[in-house]
This record gives sequence, C-alpha cells and structure tokens, in this order.
Amino acid sequence: MADPRIENFARILVDYSTRIVPGDRVFIETSTEGLPLLEELYRQIVVRGGLPYLQMTFPEQGEIVFQNSSIEQMRHKNELMAHAYENFEARIRIWSEANVKALSGADPKKQSAHAGANAPILKAQFERGAAGKFKWVTTLFPTRAYAQQAGMGFEEYSSFVYKAVHALEKDPVAYWNQVKQEQDKYVKAMNGHDEVQLRGPNVDLTLSVKGRTFVNSFGTHNMPDGEIYTGPVEDSLNGWVRYTYPALHEGVAVEGVELQFKDGKVVKATARAQEEYLKQQLATDAGASYVGEFAIGLNKDIDRFTGHILFDEKIGGSFHMALGAGYPETGSKNNSAIHWDMICDLRQDSVILVDGKVFYKNGIFVI
Repeated sequence: MADPRIENFARILVDYSTRIVPGDRVFIETSTEGLPLLEELYRQIVVRGGLPYLQMTFPEQGEIVFQNSSIEQMRHKNELMAHAYENFEARIRIWSEANVKALSGADPKKQSAHAGANAPILKAQFERGAAGKFKWVTTLFPTRAYAQQAGMGFEEYSSFVYKAVHALEKDPVAYWNQVKQEQDKYVKAMNGHDEVQLRGPNVDLTLSVKGRTFVNSFGTHNMPDGEIYTGPVEDSLNGWVRYTYPALHEGVAVEGVELQFKDGKVVKATARAQEEYLKQQLATDAGASYVGEFAIGLNKDIDRFTGHILFDEKIGGSFHMALGAGYPETGSKNNSAIHWDMICDLRQDSVILVDGKVFYKNGIFVI
C-alpha cells in the first residue's frame, strides 16, 4: 500500500498544479532517488488519461558530465528536453538529489556554457507557460542529502516537506485553492503602483514596478508555494542588498552575497565564499546582471532556512530577487540563460514602501 502522504502529493501535482486531462503529454524529470513519488505520479497520470514521458538521472551523472566533457560538449542542447518544452502540454520536475554538493567543484565556464546552450529551453518554458500552452511545476521529494543540508533527521525533514506541500490535508486541492484567494488581496494592493522602496539592516533599494504585473504564485508552478512576484522595470534598480541566506545555484552555495545596483545593473558584486562563481554567472550574458524577478515570500509554514530555494524563497517575512530571466506574464523584458533567486530576511526593522506608503513592516503586510 502506498504511503498516503505520497498519494496526496501526487494528487496535488496531477490534479491541482498541472491539471492533467486526457491526451496531455507530460514530461517528467527526476532521479532514481525520487522513485517512490514517480511511481505514484506515473500511475495517476495514466489513470487520468495522460501520456507520461520520463527523463531519469542517476546520482553521479552531473559529476561525470562536468568532469569529462569539453566546453564544446557542454554547449550541446538537451534535444529531448527542448522538444518536450516546445511541444508537450505539461512538465513535472521532481528535484531528488543524492548529493547537493556534487557540482561544487565544477568548472564555472562549463556551467555557463551548459546554461547558455539550454537558454532556449528556459525561454520556451516561460513563454509557453505565460501563454497558457504549457503547464509546468517544479517540486521536491525528500532525500537524505536534503535532510542533511537542512540540518534535520531524515524523518523530520520528510515530515517538514509533506507539511509544506500540505499532503497531510484531507483535501489538499481545496487547501491550495484557499491559498490563492488569500494571496489575491496582496496582488491587488501591489498592482497599479510605481516606486517600491525596501529599507532595513540588509537592504536599501529602490525599484519601479510601473506598468508591470504582480502575479499570485499559489502552487501551479512551484510546490510548495506562497509568494507574489513581478518583473521590475529593468533599468530602475538603485541601491544595495545584502542577502541573509546563501545563494544556491546548480549545486554551488555562494555565501554572503552583496550586490550594488545602478540604473538596474549590478555594478559591484561581492561574496564571502564562491565570489568568482558569482562573477562568472553575472557575465553569462547581457541579461544576467539585471533583475528579472522581485518577489515577497508569504508561506508561514516554511519557517526555517533549509538550503533549498524551492522552500526558502517562500519563507514568510522574506523577499527575493532573481538575476537573469524574467517571467513574461509580469511584463519583464529581461532575457538571460540564468534565473538565480537570492533571498533576504525582512522580519526585523524592515519596511516596504509603495509610492511612499508603508505596505509591509517586519515581515507582515499592513494594508
């Protein structure tokens, strides 16, 4: 008998996040570590008339590729993934890593080449998703590596994950529909304004959201979820931010990131650890040193830093910005091969002002 938490988890992904209907071609990305969820997910997709396709990886795959491939090989686009993203109706990605540090020593130039080669895939995901032609969701299955990264025992971490996605609810689909309704009021309050100011011990930043749209993120693209986001006007950012949590990207943890912006562009970037990697990613392409996303985390059930961006960017009382590609549905015009989220806590002595009025104070909306 399947774990009822896994059955509910799969139901959330199939019936709520991607809304699978008969005939939907569903591209599933996971590793051998995610087999328990994959089996139940595969079953439910087939039962609903969907057509699942699988891209499976194994724990040492990334290391083998980056250690043994040339730069030219790294410039090869994943043609199977490209076809699915450009033609299929749905995609479900299940992060399920066995070693979160596997790529820490990978050559940054190879990583940049790999990102550049697959940039059209990322673009297709965003554009077709915004047009309602591609239903995609990214989630995580608990592994011992993730538990260790979060500083928890495996069972403790597994319970944390199932609680965060609300697989313990009697009707998890109804729960996520309620989240949507609750977050709608914040979206309505933020839309239609111009200047946003963030002030606090770790940030002094001004940006514009004039003509841009805030989007309610309630579990259709990320699971778990709980944030509102937009694409700031590209040349509007001025000031600085010191990210309070490590910035994680493709297995690399960059700690103590501090960025200074002038007319939208990062003009100075420092870090306590992996600074060279940070600068290499900023040089990936013209859009990598501009911000494609500005977001506010709202999920109070994610109450601790775990070392995984899927959870950490939703921490209630935080904001995050992504260097690189923006989401077209927000009005963002920034294009890049990267989309790198970085998180800053706002729960102490911090405010967000919108057109001069306090909208948010110490991690809570006050409107």
